Amino acid sequence: MILTVFHESLRMQEGFQFVVPQYTIDFKDISGGHLLTMIVGLHCRLLKECESMRTDVIGRVSFANCDPLFHGLDSKWKVLPAPPSWLTGHLLRGECLIAPIPMADLARNADTLCAIDSIGIASDGGVGSVLLFGDCPVEEMRDIAVPTDSSTSRTLLPWLLSERGFRPRLIEMGPNLESMLERCDGALLIGDRAIHHAHLQPKLVRMDLGDEWLDITEMPMVFGVFCARQDADTTAVSRAISDLESALSRFENEPMFRQEVIAKSAKVTRFSVDRMETYFGSEVRNRLTPKDRTSMQRFATEVCGLEGEVPWWAGNQSDPVNRRNAAS
Repeated sequence: MILTVFHESLRMQEGFQFVVPQYTIDFKDISGGHLLTMIVGLHCRLLKECESMRTDVIGRVSFANCDPLFHGLDSKWKVLPAPPSWLTGHLLRGECLIAPIPMADLARNADTLCAIDSIGIASDGGVGSVLLFGDCPVEEMRDIAVPTDSSTSRTLLPWLLSERGFRPRLIEMGPNLESMLERCDGALLIGDRAIHHAHLQPKLVRMDLGDEWLDITEMPMVFGVFCARQDADTTAVSRAISDLESALSRFENEPMFRQEVIAKSAKVTRFSVDRMETYFGSEVRNRLTPKDRTSMQRFATEVCGLEGEVPWWAGNQSDPVNRRNAAS
């Protein structure tokens, strides 16, 4: 396994090497358990560094799908990389100012968090990185292994299958395709791992959850959305949003900047530049639209059972969330 930690990203890949900006250590002779301890230790160290500057900390998903937002981000920001479901806890505990969290987690914490409607992780159909794998067709799957690192995909998959009349048993497992398929008929993977295995074993891909959501709802799918606590500092949140949107605008409008992002993503993930060009060009996107907002409400209501509307961050005192901020 390889853990690559840059100032703005954290990735898990094949191999045995631990890389941080200051040094590189080989772990070829260290067991997986000890390596996991090292990984958790590094994560705790990053958290400790962030504790005294929580209004200057932005969380990010430790996959390639956030790269356009964070490339060249001002050094005044401390970036906390983590799996999607971990970010929810960091945000709830105030360990970061804003972070892209699973849509399902926003729905479950709608009384505490609010969504930023301009940036997230979305697709207009196939996303390429939220995939169901299996040796048999979906309708023949008796059980499916689901990963523990994203709550949106774990919540969305059974809803999609039930809409087709399928109700396989879901079993939570670590995101290792081989062990998942040894135990279950199907396996759900997200992020860079999904892209990696789809490239190596394309015949095992049975469903792209973004495609399936589009087929059923005729809407885009928002897998993750940047959120803030409802009691967060309005000025700090607005500043963070502005800086992330600025990076995204450069990615969308400056060809040289775009190529820098794609080249760096390809290097870190070890995917080809062409694959990352396709990923950012026609699969995943970070700019949210009004149609995404409608889709998010439908997902929160129908899939997650949220009663009422998704809470939105508006950054002004006319918004109900921000009126509560002012009152407090």
